[in-house]
Parts: sequence; C-alpha cells; structure tokens
Amino acid sequence: MLRLTSTVADRMIAHCLLGLPDEACGLLAGHEGTGDVDELYPTDNLATSALVYTVDPKAHLKADRDAEHQGRVIIGVFHSHTHTEAYPSPTDVAQAPDPEWHYVIVSLRDEAPAIRSYRIVEGQIVEEPVEILSGAV
Repeated sequence: MLRLTSTVADRMIAHCLLGLPDEACGLLAGHEGTGDVDELYPTDNLATSALVYTVDPKAHLKADRDAEHQGRVIIGVFHSHTHTEAYPSPTDVAQAPDPEWHYVIVSLRDEAPAIRSYRIVEGQIVEEPVEILSGAV
C-alpha cells in the first residue's frame, strides 16, 4: 500500500499540471520497507516529451542525498500521463529500475487527476492501494 498526505498528493498533482503539455516526474521518499511517503522531490523531465519521462540524474542524486540526510530513502518515482489512464505503458515497465519501488502515475486525462500506484517486478505489474491521509504518515 502507498500512503501519502494530502499535502504531498496536492504537490505531486500541482507539479504534474505545471509540466503540461509534457509529462512531469519526480521522486518519492519515505522509510525503507514501507509505502509511507513523507517527502516529494519534483524533478525536470529531461525527455521534454508528452509520451515519456526521464528523471534528471543530478536531481536524483540531490534528492537521494537530502533524503538520506533526513533519515529517509527514495522509495519510488512518480510521473504523469497527459492523455491516458494512470496505468504503466510498456516504456514505463521497461524503465522500472527497482523492484522495491512504488511506481506512481498521475493521469491528467480527465478533469479530476487520478493517482494510482504499482509495483513492477520483472515486467509484472501489480496495482497497490493508494491512501491519502489528512495528517502526517
């Protein structure tokens, strides 16, 4: 299960909307072995594309160091789908680097953005529940 505060969810959606017409992306930090997200690291999409995303490696390194300094680890990545549902594309599956990560997709296809999360292991996609909390995780 992925758990995040409404503040983190709102920041993630805002970053995705700001990225239009391209996909937006970023990293999620929390505590190892949990799905509790307590920090969001919006990054540039180096691909500058409405179809694919590439997290800036320098921003990834900076986020990793900041998370470690805060006693957290990077536990996932998020990106937007500008015109399709929040389901991993074949490209998303091929780019899934870590079987322990949460892969979050924000669909901007409909009027209300949709947030869904997946675990991707050896090409297998399994959706997990997303819980948005009003307080801290």
